[in-house]
Formats: sequence, C-alpha cells, structure tokens
Amino acid sequence: MLVNKPELSVKQEKMPVGTKERLHFHKIATQYFYMLSGSATFYLDNEKHILNAEQGIEVTPYTKHYIANESNSEVEFLVISRPSTNYDRINL
Repeated sequence: MLVNKPELSVKQEKMPVGTKERLHFHKIATQYFYMLSGSATFYLDNEKHILNAEQGIEVTPYTKHYIANESNSEVEFLVISRPSTNYDRINL
C-alpha cells in the first residue's frame, strides 16, 4: 500500500492471468484505476471496458464493478480511492 489514510488510499496491485475480482460496489468512495502494464477488463454496471497501459478509468459510488485479467499476461495497476474503501465494500 502506497498511501493508507481514511481520506485516501493508493494501492499498487498485480493480477495474474485468468483472475478477477468479485462483483461489488462502494457507497462512499470514488475510485480511479490507472494501468501500469498489461491489459485489463473492467466491468462497470454491465458495460465492458478494456484498458491498456497508461489508460485509466473512474468508478463512482454505487457503480457495480469488478476488474478481470482476461489477457495472456500479468497486469499491474494503481487503484486510488477517495475516501478509503476500508469498510465501504458491498459484495454482490
């Protein structure tokens, strides 16, 4: 974790090939995902978005979402949450 404060969280994460998050949303936090390497698929309210290195996407509160690595290589990205998503994740 790069920053871990109640008002702001910055994480650098990696996802192996074939992995994905569970569908969820946040009631309070807005998140911004910025791709460092690879290609990841984001599902936001049933819309599919493919992001490559040096591209980003914002996820606003109550947006049902998850990230998946449907590519053939590991992906690495930053996820910036304001405020922190600690105690603000509702799994579906």
